[in-house]
Amino acid sequence: MMMPIAEMREFAGFAPAEQRYIKRSLDIGLARTDAFRRWGRSEAENTAIRRQYVAYQDLKALRGLIPMEGTANEVERFLGKLVRIAAFDLEQERLASFSAFRFLYERLLGARVRPYLPAAFCAASALPAIRPERRKVLLQSLSEAAATAPGWSEREPGFYPEYVDDFEAA
Repeated sequence: MMMPIAEMREFAGFAPAEQRYIKRSLDIGLARTDAFRRWGRSEAENTAIRRQYVAYQDLKALRGLIPMEGTANEVERFLGKLVRIAAFDLEQERLASFSAFRFLYERLLGARVRPYLPAAFCAASALPAIRPERRKVLLQSLSEAAATAPGWSEREPGFYPEYVDDFEAA
């Protein structure tokens, strides 16, 4: 029971915009609800949600591509798709750190993706579509410990944050 509490604490440490983006992304990526109805407050947001649905359309297939053996062919097929989706999320400028990125992707793809997240984050962060000053902030958020971890937990995430409207919270 301690791990979900640690996950809740980690989530609580993210900025409100990061928390909102993570919850919306989970709704879209895990098909939990109609994101347009829940998150669309304006035409601009509805456009962003539509783009995110399109960007996330490969998530289901990506879950099945997570390398089991780590052969070059498996990694190439998987990492290319993962970097494309990660770049979309980082271009939105709502995730400000590797921690928030990792938190989201562990939930979107499962625990088996952990070994590939530092590489995908670095690759997506370094793409020209990311503003140079933003690139610097993102890349500096990846700690040496995360980048050089000798192993990764296989425990699935236990906490999946959800939307709570003002009426429910009261």
